[in-house]
Amino acid sequence: MSLSRGTEIPTIDVNLVTVSVSGGAEIAMDTASEVSVEPQIETIDAVKLIVKGVLKAQKLETSTLTGHQITLTDNVFTPELVKLLQGGTIVYDTEGSDPNKIIGYRPPAVGSNEKGSIFTLRCYSAQYDTSGQIVQYERITYPNCQGVPVAFSATDGTFRVNQYTINSAPSNGQSPYEIDYVDELPTIV
Repeated sequence: MSLSRGTEIPTIDVNLVTVSVSGGAEIAMDTASEVSVEPQIETIDAVKLIVKGVLKAQKLETSTLTGHQITLTDNVFTPELVKLLQGGTIVYDTEGSDPNKIIGYRPPAVGSNEKGSIFTLRCYSAQYDTSGQIVQYERITYPNCQGVPVAFSATDGTFRVNQYTINSAPSNGQSPYEIDYVDELPTIV
């Protein structure tokens, strides 16, 4: 038997996070500082046949991955992302000198059926070599993401750090995530 070392790919940092709606624009966030991913698993309990205290047979527990819950920590408020996560309206300065200037955000009304959009989330991390140079980027793509309603908090003397909860659930026959390696980060316009 031959023993060989697997391919080692050390990655570090949250270099870029993007979200995109099918047929829509892709929003880039290079201010995200943490992406935590927790698998969502449904479990069918084990069945054991024990006769007079002796295990005779057992059918082992079965676990099925149904998706992921992603917690995105971002160091700034991005209204376009929050609108994508939970719906609502971005308010622009239509009467001022810059109609593209954002002057507010309004979440969906209480009791509304409005939800955020279904989107694809991509997380990029850098791979370095021993000289300290970036050799490529790892891109993890999560399909069919949807946000949950957002809450904000604030502390004196501290910049607000937002945490967004996102659920990803693959379609039938679709992988729950994909990992690709790319030479460069996408260009932010």
